[in-house]
Amino acid sequence: MLVYLSTMFNMSSISATNLINIFNGTCNFGTLFGAFLSDTYLGRYKTLGIASISSFLGMLVLTLTAAFSALHPPLCGAAESSKCVDPTPWQLAFLFSAFGLLVVGASGIRPCNLAFGADQFNPNTDSGRKGINSFFNWYYFTFTFAMMISLTLIVYVQSNVNWAIGLGIPTFLMFLSCAFFFVGSRIYVKVLPEGSPLTSMAQALVVAFKKRNLNLPEQPWSNLFNYFSPNSINSKLAYSDQLRFLNKASIIMEDDEINTDGSASNPWRLCSIQQVEEVKCVVRVIPMWFAGIIYYVVLAQMQTYVVFQAIQSNRRLGSGKFQIPAASYSVFMMLSLTIWIPIYDRLIIPSLQRITRKEEVISLLQRIGIGMVLAIVTMLVSALVENHRRTLALTRPTLGLVPRKGAISSMSGSWLIPQLAIAGFSEAFTVIGQVEFFYKQFPENMRSFAGSFLFCGFAMSSYLSSFLISVVHRTTRVGETENWLSEDLNKRRLDYFYYLVAGLEIVNLGYFLICSKYYKYKTAENSTADVAMVELQSQKPMI
Repeated sequence: MLVYLSTMFNMSSISATNLINIFNGTCNFGTLFGAFLSDTYLGRYKTLGIASISSFLGMLVLTLTAAFSALHPPLCGAAESSKCVDPTPWQLAFLFSAFGLLVVGASGIRPCNLAFGADQFNPNTDSGRKGINSFFNWYYFTFTFAMMISLTLIVYVQSNVNWAIGLGIPTFLMFLSCAFFFVGSRIYVKVLPEGSPLTSMAQALVVAFKKRNLNLPEQPWSNLFNYFSPNSINSKLAYSDQLRFLNKASIIMEDDEINTDGSASNPWRLCSIQQVEEVKCVVRVIPMWFAGIIYYVVLAQMQTYVVFQAIQSNRRLGSGKFQIPAASYSVFMMLSLTIWIPIYDRLIIPSLQRITRKEEVISLLQRIGIGMVLAIVTMLVSALVENHRRTLALTRPTLGLVPRKGAISSMSGSWLIPQLAIAGFSEAFTVIGQVEFFYKQFPENMRSFAGSFLFCGFAMSSYLSSFLISVVHRTTRVGETENWLSEDLNKRRLDYFYYLVAGLEIVNLGYFLICSKYYKYKTAENSTADVAMVELQSQKPMI
């Protein structure tokens, strides 16, 4: 899209970059609004249907801007004057309408599609639990595989054949996606919303604050208000002693009234243990979410500064003239992930299950932690490779100059593959682990919010990465141009920056281990399962 906006709409690199950053950030934060609508009013099925149609219309409008000359300005150099013509206000309005439709689509699809897919499995059966665990792995496998096709085949068509055809291909695929989604409507398990989960959380917090001066009874699990709605889609959670101050919201006072069905007459004065435990589920997840934000900084470097490393490296294949595009090196990270997931899901996990005779051989937090360790290894390897690249550029003959950057090192770009491969393994452990962790640890009526948590973490990590780069850029400045992150890699110390990120990840790992030690998994009453949705057809509001 950066290339498209720069070439077809004659935008400056700064304007195009800002527009894409705003678009990406809005898509990620829009997932909160989409999750709210899904869990409160529409349900995941309707939200996905509306969002899919919006995404298709957005892609269609975007394709039209490339197909019809009236919808974009003349190409630079195509007119009689060599001056580039800026897009007209209505051309920009047409373009922005496409982005607006895509934002609506992303805001609904991203938080709901994974949760909706997992809803199709019954977690009370062995096959259902295994299906859910495999679903997260294969979902991410499919997603990454699609990204690889996008970054290679479709990008090639867009850049070298025709923009209209290149944008038309994903538009047609989005049409097929909508068609297949609606064809299966009759066989889906559709969980209906039961009102705003945020209101229930707010009630528990407000009532706990009002009753903060009260003392908890000696046996709170038996003396607190213990009402559970038979129509709730949530599993009945067991009482826990963690965050005990919140339990005060369930203390029954003399003036608290109880309805004939057993519910509280005024939920802003008395909350059930179930409501309190649901709040605890969300509160316990937040520290883990913060650890994920810092972790994502590593992935951000693999998508940005690795490209700069590749630009000033020898990217030729063998003795031929063909060069691997610098931006295409990120495919190696996706390739390692797509290779690892089937091996992990179909070979390693079944083997460990036979040895240990346990269904869950690696816990979710252990899986996330393994990925964080690999993230540290990724940054250390990246620093060593960059030091090698820079040393060769300064001590050996170079292969030419990159405009506005510097000399091209004789180091082969293949040296960048190990760090990208390790980053792919790390993502397979941590990101997929977090996706499953959020889904299972949030209350069932907030699983769309669980999906939005991941994308909000990505957005926050992007801001954190930009802040970190700005601070390093200013504090390491020597003179007017030279610093760790100056334009020419050969004159700066990107390896020092990688070591800095590795140190930050080590601190983050320690923080994560401390939080993990005190973390209590969500458990249903009289059950060791972390999810319990019993008698789906008879008791739960599903269609």
